[in-house]
Parts: sequence; structure tokens; C-alpha cells
Amino acid sequence: MSKIVADTSVIINGQLLTHIESGSIRNSEIIIPQAVFDELQSQASSNKEQGFVGLEKIRKLKELSGNFGLEIVLKGSHTSVDDIKFARAGRIDALIADVAKQNDAILYTSDNVQHLVAQAEGVDTVFLKSIIKNEGLEFLKFFDSETMSVHLKENQYPLAKKGKPGNFILTRIGDDVLSRDYLELISSQISGMTNVSDSSTVEISKTGASVIQHGDYRIAITRPPFSESFEITIVHPIVKLSLEDYEISEELMERFSDRAEGIVISGAPGSGKSTLASGLANFYHNKGKIVKTFESPRDLQVDPGVTQYGKLDGSFDNTADILLLVRPDYTIFDEVRRREDFVTFADLRLTGVGMVGVVHANSPLDAIQRFIGKIELGIIPNILDTVVFVKDGEINTVYDLELKVKVPSGMTESDLARPVIEIRNFKDNVLEHEIYTFGEENIIVPVSKRVEKVGIEKLAEDKIRETFKRYDPQTKVEILSDNRVKVFVDKQSISSIIGKGGSNINEIEKFLKVHIDVVSKDSNDFSQSSNSLPFTFSESKTALLLTVGKEYTSMHADVHVDDKYVTSVRIGKKGQIKIPKRSDVARNLMKLASSQNDIQLFLKDF
Repeated sequence: MSKIVADTSVIINGQLLTHIESGSIRNSEIIIPQAVFDELQSQASSNKEQGFVGLEKIRKLKELSGNFGLEIVLKGSHTSVDDIKFARAGRIDALIADVAKQNDAILYTSDNVQHLVAQAEGVDTVFLKSIIKNEGLEFLKFFDSETMSVHLKENQYPLAKKGKPGNFILTRIGDDVLSRDYLELISSQISGMTNVSDSSTVEISKTGASVIQHGDYRIAITRPPFSESFEITIVHPIVKLSLEDYEISEELMERFSDRAEGIVISGAPGSGKSTLASGLANFYHNKGKIVKTFESPRDLQVDPGVTQYGKLDGSFDNTADILLLVRPDYTIFDEVRRREDFVTFADLRLTGVGMVGVVHANSPLDAIQRFIGKIELGIIPNILDTVVFVKDGEINTVYDLELKVKVPSGMTESDLARPVIEIRNFKDNVLEHEIYTFGEENIIVPVSKRVEKVGIEKLAEDKIRETFKRYDPQTKVEILSDNRVKVFVDKQSISSIIGKGGSNINEIEKFLKVHIDVVSKDSNDFSQSSNSLPFTFSESKTALLLTVGKEYTSMHADVHVDDKYVTSVRIGKKGQIKIPKRSDVARNLMKLASSQNDIQLFLKDF
């Protein structure tokens, strides 16, 4: 009888069984090294899938042995704890090769390194190339064109989510309760595929749990003691979208193209975050940029030219060291979740790499909140400039972040000025929230939308102006906050308004219940507040355009129609103000103004 030594690879991938069943191996002594058996037993004891698969294949070998004239024997010494520990370093492979030498046997392997080493040592060896049989995978029968994910659990009916992100239903897809043996069969097929297919990789392998990426299927397998019963969850993306498939305004598309380099995509699980991230990755790649991804597991649907990185030695921090050496323009960081992930994201962004992070959050504010406390508050705007919230597969909200030194909204005293992060709605540039330090806490404070207060502010201005008209008929009023205003009067009227020891202004403040700053019209504050700003008016397909000049970029201006306040806007790049036609501001502006001559701009400093 010829002697054959089988290593771990040909047992797990089933190639030895295949050759026996085909009749190419007969009347032989099949030697299974004790080291192989001990390694598989150790993996099974740790609830790792490969251990169960390997032991099941050995059982089948013994069942077939009688029909093909085979003798299955165990030979060699038991492995030590150190042998198991250093298995990846080749310790067990060396023990297997020693068994082949000692028994003058032929070594059968599907491991190319083992094959080359055996040849170098003068050991007879046969390389059995792994054969991919994707069509034989049992779990594929549960999927169709509408299936997002399949949920298989022991002693339960098979379930599937069908539909699309934000619009799906959980439905039963079988009439038979799933047995443990059936789930073991599916698990065995999946684990076997990881040894024969380049498109299958084990992303996570822990005691009782493993995550395998097979093509575009993400497979999570759990078993006791980690879960109370055997369960297999398989997720499959059914939608691949480009940025053109989303309803994105020209302004937002321009921001993605030219300005945004610290993007966070947020949303609830299954909302379509990763789909948008994949679209951005492909968008930057098609613009001629070098794009890499950080993923665990690697399941983004990206073009072949985009390189997908996993964790190096179990850490994205190690991956970042390699990333900086390959000089990417953009990096897509999928699933920023742990504290070290936020630190790595911030570190890469501060080195100049364009970053797109995917964060689980129920709102765009929650996504920003997750960065607070993990990195310094003052550098958050340098790391995040655009926060995109995805809901039901669509872009729901976009926020713009900017750092300013100012008195927070709602406070009155100038000595309370501090660094404040302004969070503005990108669509209409309305300030919605502020982040600043209050005491020892970092807090996010909502700010009332100015457009909603226009009518009330107009009444308040008229009331205050009426009070001061007896001192100066041409009084100008600027409302700074809910309880603070600035009044511009002639210089010679100021002493009368203040009164002896401030008695008169104190009475006025008590009457109006606001703090009043009295300023001369000749001051810089007034000239800046009242100075009319020349502009040219034009329209694009989606926006009204007011162009003032590049020197005013990032400043703020008040928009008036026939001397009536309409809104405050931020002057964008190239000195241009863009007001989306679909916004309430644009509709109000077009309703009030019969021509562009009715519109006035006044430069303003918030």
C-alpha cells in the first residue's frame, strides 16, 4: 500500500475526499499526523468554524475507507501548547513534514508554502489545487434580487429582509424549522470556501463567533457560548449607486468635489450609509484621485481601482502607518466606532488626507457628539467640515461646521466670548446649533432659526426705534440676541440718552427689558452695519446667485427688499451668495421683489 500524509489544508478544503471519491486514490494508507488532529481539536474547542469542518471531514474519511481499500491511521507525537500557539509561524507544518519523512510517505497539501518547503527538503509531495464550487453553497438559495439579508437560527424558521434601505419587510422564506445539523452544513460550506477562494476571507475569528466576507456577501456565524443557539446572518447589498443617483444640489456636489475633505456620513443601521460611502469612493476614483478604504469586514462595493484595507495586526492604527506611505488623496473609513477609530480618523485628517467616515447615529448631531470627548473640541472643525445624514437611502440633512470666537447665542456680555463651533444647515446656511465649553462641560446648544423670527424681530425693532426717535429721528436698530440690541444715534444725542450716571438708559432698559448698547453713527460698527454692498444678480438652474466679490468670501450679509429685512446669508467661495430656489428664503425673496433693484445687501459681522 502507498502511504499518504494529509496536511490540514487538504482535509479542511475537502480535496482529499474529492480525490478518493473520484477513485484517483485507492488501496492506500492515509496517515493523519497527530499534530493535524490536535490543531483541529484546539480550533473546535475554541468554537472556531475550521476546527468543526476539519473534524467532520476526518469522520467522513473513516466512513469511506472501507469502500476504497483505505486505512486511516494517526501517527506522530502530540503537539504542545507552544506548537499550537506558533501554528501560524509554521511550527505545525514542520511537524507534518517530519511525519512524511519518518514514514517515507507522500505529502498531500493544498498549501503552496508547505508544498515548496517539502520539495526543498526532498519530501515527495503532491499539490492538490483548491477548486471553487460557488454554485454549491446552500445559503445562496435563500437570496433573490430583493433580499437584503437572510437570518438563519437554530429551531426557527428562516427569515429575510426584502426591499431596499428604509423600506423593507421581514418575511419568512421557508416552511421548515432549521436544525442544527443543517446550519452546520451551511457553516461547513462557508468555512471550506475560505480555503479555496481568493474572494473569501475570514475577517473576524473569535471564540464562538466569526465573520466571513465571501464576494459581496457578509456572513456572521455565532454559536454557544457566545450566543444561546447556532445562528447565521448573511447580508448582501442589492443597490449600488453613484452620486448622480442621489438628489444632490449643485452646491453640495461642488462641496464634495472641491472643498469637503473631512466628511462624516451618519445614519441608523440599514439607512444606506455604506452605499453613499461607496458612491463617494468611486466618485473620487473617477476624478483621478488615489482612494483607499479602511474596513472590517471589507464589504464596500467599490471599483477595482480602489484598494480596500483591513486591520493590520488587529488595529487600524497600524494600517494608518502603511496608508501614509502609499500617499492616498482620500480614505473611506467604514464604521468609525471605537475610541481608537476616532483618534486614527483625526490623526489621518490632520496629516492632510481627505477622510470620509461612516458613523452609526440617529441624527447628524449625534454623529458630531460622538467625536466630542475623543478628540479636543477646538480641532473638531479641522477634522469635520461636512456632516451628511442619510435616511431611507436618501441624503436627509447636511451640516457645515466652522469655528469662531464669539459670544454664544443667548449670552449678552462681551466678556463671555469664547471659541464656538457653529453648526449651520448647508441648504440655507441657517445657524442651527453651537458647540462650546460651559464650565467644564462641552455642550451642543440649539439656536433658533433666524428666518422664523423675522416677523417678531421687525416688531421689536419698530418698538425700540420708536422709543429712541425723540432723541434721534434717524435711529438705527440692530438686534444682537433675544435680550440685547445695538442702537445707532447721532453723536450729540448720546449724552441725553445715557443721562446722569446712566440713569436714563437704565430706565429705558427696564422698560424695554433688554440690554442696550448705544453707539455713534460715526463709529466703525455703524458704517459696517449700514454700508450697502453692491452686487450682480443672476440665476442657475437650482439657485438665485448674488455675486459681490471674492474679497467678501466667508463674511455675512443681510438681505433686504425695499428696506425690509428678509434673511442673513454667508458669502460663499468666489464671493457668491447662493440661495436654493426650492428654499423658503428664495420663494419669499421672489415674492417681495419685482426686480433686482428692489434687493439690497448690507455687510454684517455676526
